[in-house]
Amino acid sequence: MKKLFNLFDLTQRVDYKTEFLSGLTVAMALVPEAVAFALIAGLAPLTGLYAAFVMGLITSILGGRPGMISGATGAVAVVLVTLVQAHGVEYVFMTIILAGLIQLVAGFLRVGQLIRLVPQPVVYGFVNGLAIIIFMSQLTQFKDSQGAWLSGAPLYILSGLVLLTMLIIFVLPKLTKVIPASLAAILTVFGLVSLLGIDTKTVGDIASIEGAFPPFHLPAVPFTLETLQIIFPYAAIVAGVGLIESLLTLNIVDEITETRGRGNKEAVAQGLANLLSGLFSGMGGCAMIGQSLINVSNGARARLSGIVASIMLLFFVMFGSGLIERVPMAALTGLMIMVSIGTFEWASLRTFTKMPKSDIFVMVMVTLVTVFLHNLALAVIIGVIIAALVFAWDNAKRIRARKHIDDQGVKHYEIYGPLFFGSVTTFNEKFDVLNDPDEVIIDFAESRVVDMSAIEALNRITDRYQKVGKKVHLKHLSKDCKQLLKNAEEIIDVNVLEDPTYKVVTNSL
Repeated sequence: MKKLFNLFDLTQRVDYKTEFLSGLTVAMALVPEAVAFALIAGLAPLTGLYAAFVMGLITSILGGRPGMISGATGAVAVVLVTLVQAHGVEYVFMTIILAGLIQLVAGFLRVGQLIRLVPQPVVYGFVNGLAIIIFMSQLTQFKDSQGAWLSGAPLYILSGLVLLTMLIIFVLPKLTKVIPASLAAILTVFGLVSLLGIDTKTVGDIASIEGAFPPFHLPAVPFTLETLQIIFPYAAIVAGVGLIESLLTLNIVDEITETRGRGNKEAVAQGLANLLSGLFSGMGGCAMIGQSLINVSNGARARLSGIVASIMLLFFVMFGSGLIERVPMAALTGLMIMVSIGTFEWASLRTFTKMPKSDIFVMVMVTLVTVFLHNLALAVIIGVIIAALVFAWDNAKRIRARKHIDDQGVKHYEIYGPLFFGSVTTFNEKFDVLNDPDEVIIDFAESRVVDMSAIEALNRITDRYQKVGKKVHLKHLSKDCKQLLKNAEEIIDVNVLEDPTYKVVTNSL
């Protein structure tokens, strides 16, 4: 019972001031991001703000990574654009609900463990690509309403305020940590603009954020098979993108805080958050690496900061819209540029001459796909596939065979390295069937039969020996290898030479 309801780690020391101030900073940074992502998807600004509130609150309470922030994201917005144009907002809500259900199932099936299959070069490429996207997204603030680049006084004012924000964020932590540097920078620039009456772009110039409590709303769509056929592809992509981005963000926060989150628990929380977001008029989302890094860089480590951020965001929408709409975009732009600089893995550039060329290729490829296609799931999948192929190729080249003939005239082939689909060709080339003696032993003490291709390779080599009247024995097979052969005994019939004194410690398949 204790584990079921123990949502908070009561043994964790919580710095309440840091958690509250960091949550307040994150809430202000969430406003323009949520509005912008909603507009990208072709939705009303409040749709993004409601999603940020619901996603942030649920994942902060139930998620597997305290300190991580979730909300409306660009990755989800890009997926929904076509759906919005073709079918409207009601189908979006239904899609988000279905995506949440898919994520819930994935969490209960413990797919969060699959994030371990993502190699480090893919993580580097993912992080670097996101850092570039965050930086490039801020460049739109340097354009006017017609899309032309600013010039003259507006450009100088905006640039000066952005640089001032960045300077405060960089210098203040070296002087004091009484107040988060990012919050101090926003308040300083806000006060400066208000006192001097500086004419510059504000949050209110993007869109109004005034609204009420998120209304509960069942999507007004027909509950038919046709509707399911329309929304399922989008829901599956949203669920996949959301889980990949959330679990990778969780890993990054883990590294920064030197603690370990729980991927499966986070997957369940993301699913429940998206389900409720769709029911409360939100566009859905996932973990946000930018806001998460703002939070942890401010020193927040507990769930409280995320809860505060969500509640303050709702407070801004319901009661403080007039004040928040006056916040200069320059302050938030400077903050997000500093986030992009902090997000980029600069250490990865120093490893270019030290890392294997295949790892460098994977890292660059993931970065480019992330930047140019804004498809995080595709970028990670491509990176994992390339890394897996490189791994298979490297292991395929490592299979070896040491040969000798014993006193009884039996020839021994001692195999080294895994026998799988990538190494079967090299494996077959190791044997001299015509010139070998009448009895041959293939010793797998230092090898392992991995897959169906390996079984077929054994079938072929034994068949070649049998055709010339020679006998083959397999020796020192591990238990799981023997089980594979037993399962495939209709395909292959070989003589397994038992050795009761020999034991191999293996992991089960």
